[in-house]
Amino acid sequence: MTRLSVNINKVALIRNSRGGNLPDLIQVAKDCESFGAQGITVHPRPDQRHIRYDDIPKLKEVVTTELNIEGNPTETFLQLVLEHLPDQVTLVPDAPDALTSDAGWDTNGQSEFLKEVIARLHAMYIRVSLFVDPDPEMVSGAKEVGADRIEFYTGEFAKAFDKNAEEAIRLHVEAARVANDLHLGINAGHDLNLKNLRYYKESISHLLEVSIGHALISDALYYGLQNAIQMYLYQLRE
Repeated sequence: MTRLSVNINKVALIRNSRGGNLPDLIQVAKDCESFGAQGITVHPRPDQRHIRYDDIPKLKEVVTTELNIEGNPTETFLQLVLEHLPDQVTLVPDAPDALTSDAGWDTNGQSEFLKEVIARLHAMYIRVSLFVDPDPEMVSGAKEVGADRIEFYTGEFAKAFDKNAEEAIRLHVEAARVANDLHLGINAGHDLNLKNLRYYKESISHLLEVSIGHALISDALYYGLQNAIQMYLYQLRE
């Protein structure tokens, strides 16, 4: 079964909007796991508008499944993850002022930089995933720079899904085939939701993990957090 990692950035965003500790991010992370989540994902950004740097050691202490930290590998970000040693780091080429992640790495054009960063993370036994577009060339480049996994950016798939699901998934299927041939693990994330998740999962061979935050937290407003997590897990079952 494909693992579900719940991104709790939006929970932190709500907390930060009032300056207190409601909702309690750490308790929410623990509850997500107790409700069935198989991982917790966070994406600290330079402006700390949602996940703050001081959240990371607290999350590291309580997460018992897998802690996945996403982000642009600036020196500040790298020092953060090297100090707290998450199970997985997902490297994302975000600009400092990016609203959300919307494009993958040029794994060939930035190969030397990525090799150096990945080597530093591997030296501390951290699994590394690279955020990439569904492009076989970028997938091959991810293998060349030493990544353990790739995370497909699924935003464009989600936009096109309602119009033509078969066409929307086509590039992902082709790129996944290359990843499997290269023995690269496959993760996916961005705008996956209850409408498109099962189709994506059934179309992508050996999909190991999906990271879902915005849609799941939005659904939790209607269904409750426990029910929402179970609904997403149901979509991922064989």
